[in-house]
Amino acid sequence: MPHIDYYFVTVSPWAYLAGDRLEAMAGRHGATVSYKPVDLGKVFAATGGLALKDRSQARQDYRLQELARAQAKTGLPLNIHPAHFPTNPAPSSYAIIAAQKEGGEVGRLVQAIMRSCWADEKNIAEDEVIRACLDEAGFDPSLADSGLLTGATVYEENTEAAIREGVFGSPFYVVDSGQKFWGQDRLEDLEAHLAGRL
Repeated sequence: MPHIDYYFVTVSPWAYLAGDRLEAMAGRHGATVSYKPVDLGKVFAATGGLALKDRSQARQDYRLQELARAQAKTGLPLNIHPAHFPTNPAPSSYAIIAAQKEGGEVGRLVQAIMRSCWADEKNIAEDEVIRACLDEAGFDPSLADSGLLTGATVYEENTEAAIREGVFGSPFYVVDSGQKFWGQDRLEDLEAHLAGRL
């Protein structure tokens, strides 16, 4: 049974635009998924990436065009300039970590959090928003409050693991075969790999 470590940051529009495709393909191929939210700033610092605000204007302009094209392909609602971006991804990441420990459909929670930021104009650093996402995904909303220390520890461990694995962006998928896939636009390649075609 293949296993996928899914590294991402909860404020990534590209991870949001992946929708539920990872979960659907994992189901088709009997793969398991570990959700690993990371501190992308630390990942960038270790791998040569730049925060959005530090990128050249040409790169920022191109990003906006790519987001519009990706949104059109997926049909997912997207505010290219959401009201609460950037925001602190740590609190929502801690909730995901706590939910994964509990068991359940973590993918639904991840998607609810990202949709809150990129479609619903909500601040995913706020406890009430995180609680609502937990509830929507079938988790106890109190997970937003419990396990903060554990969440912070695992968040740091995920970040260190990402750097060791050669992760440099979000979303990033690492299969236990050693194959790596960066970006929601590589999900078809990931599925081909799971099917033994790549």
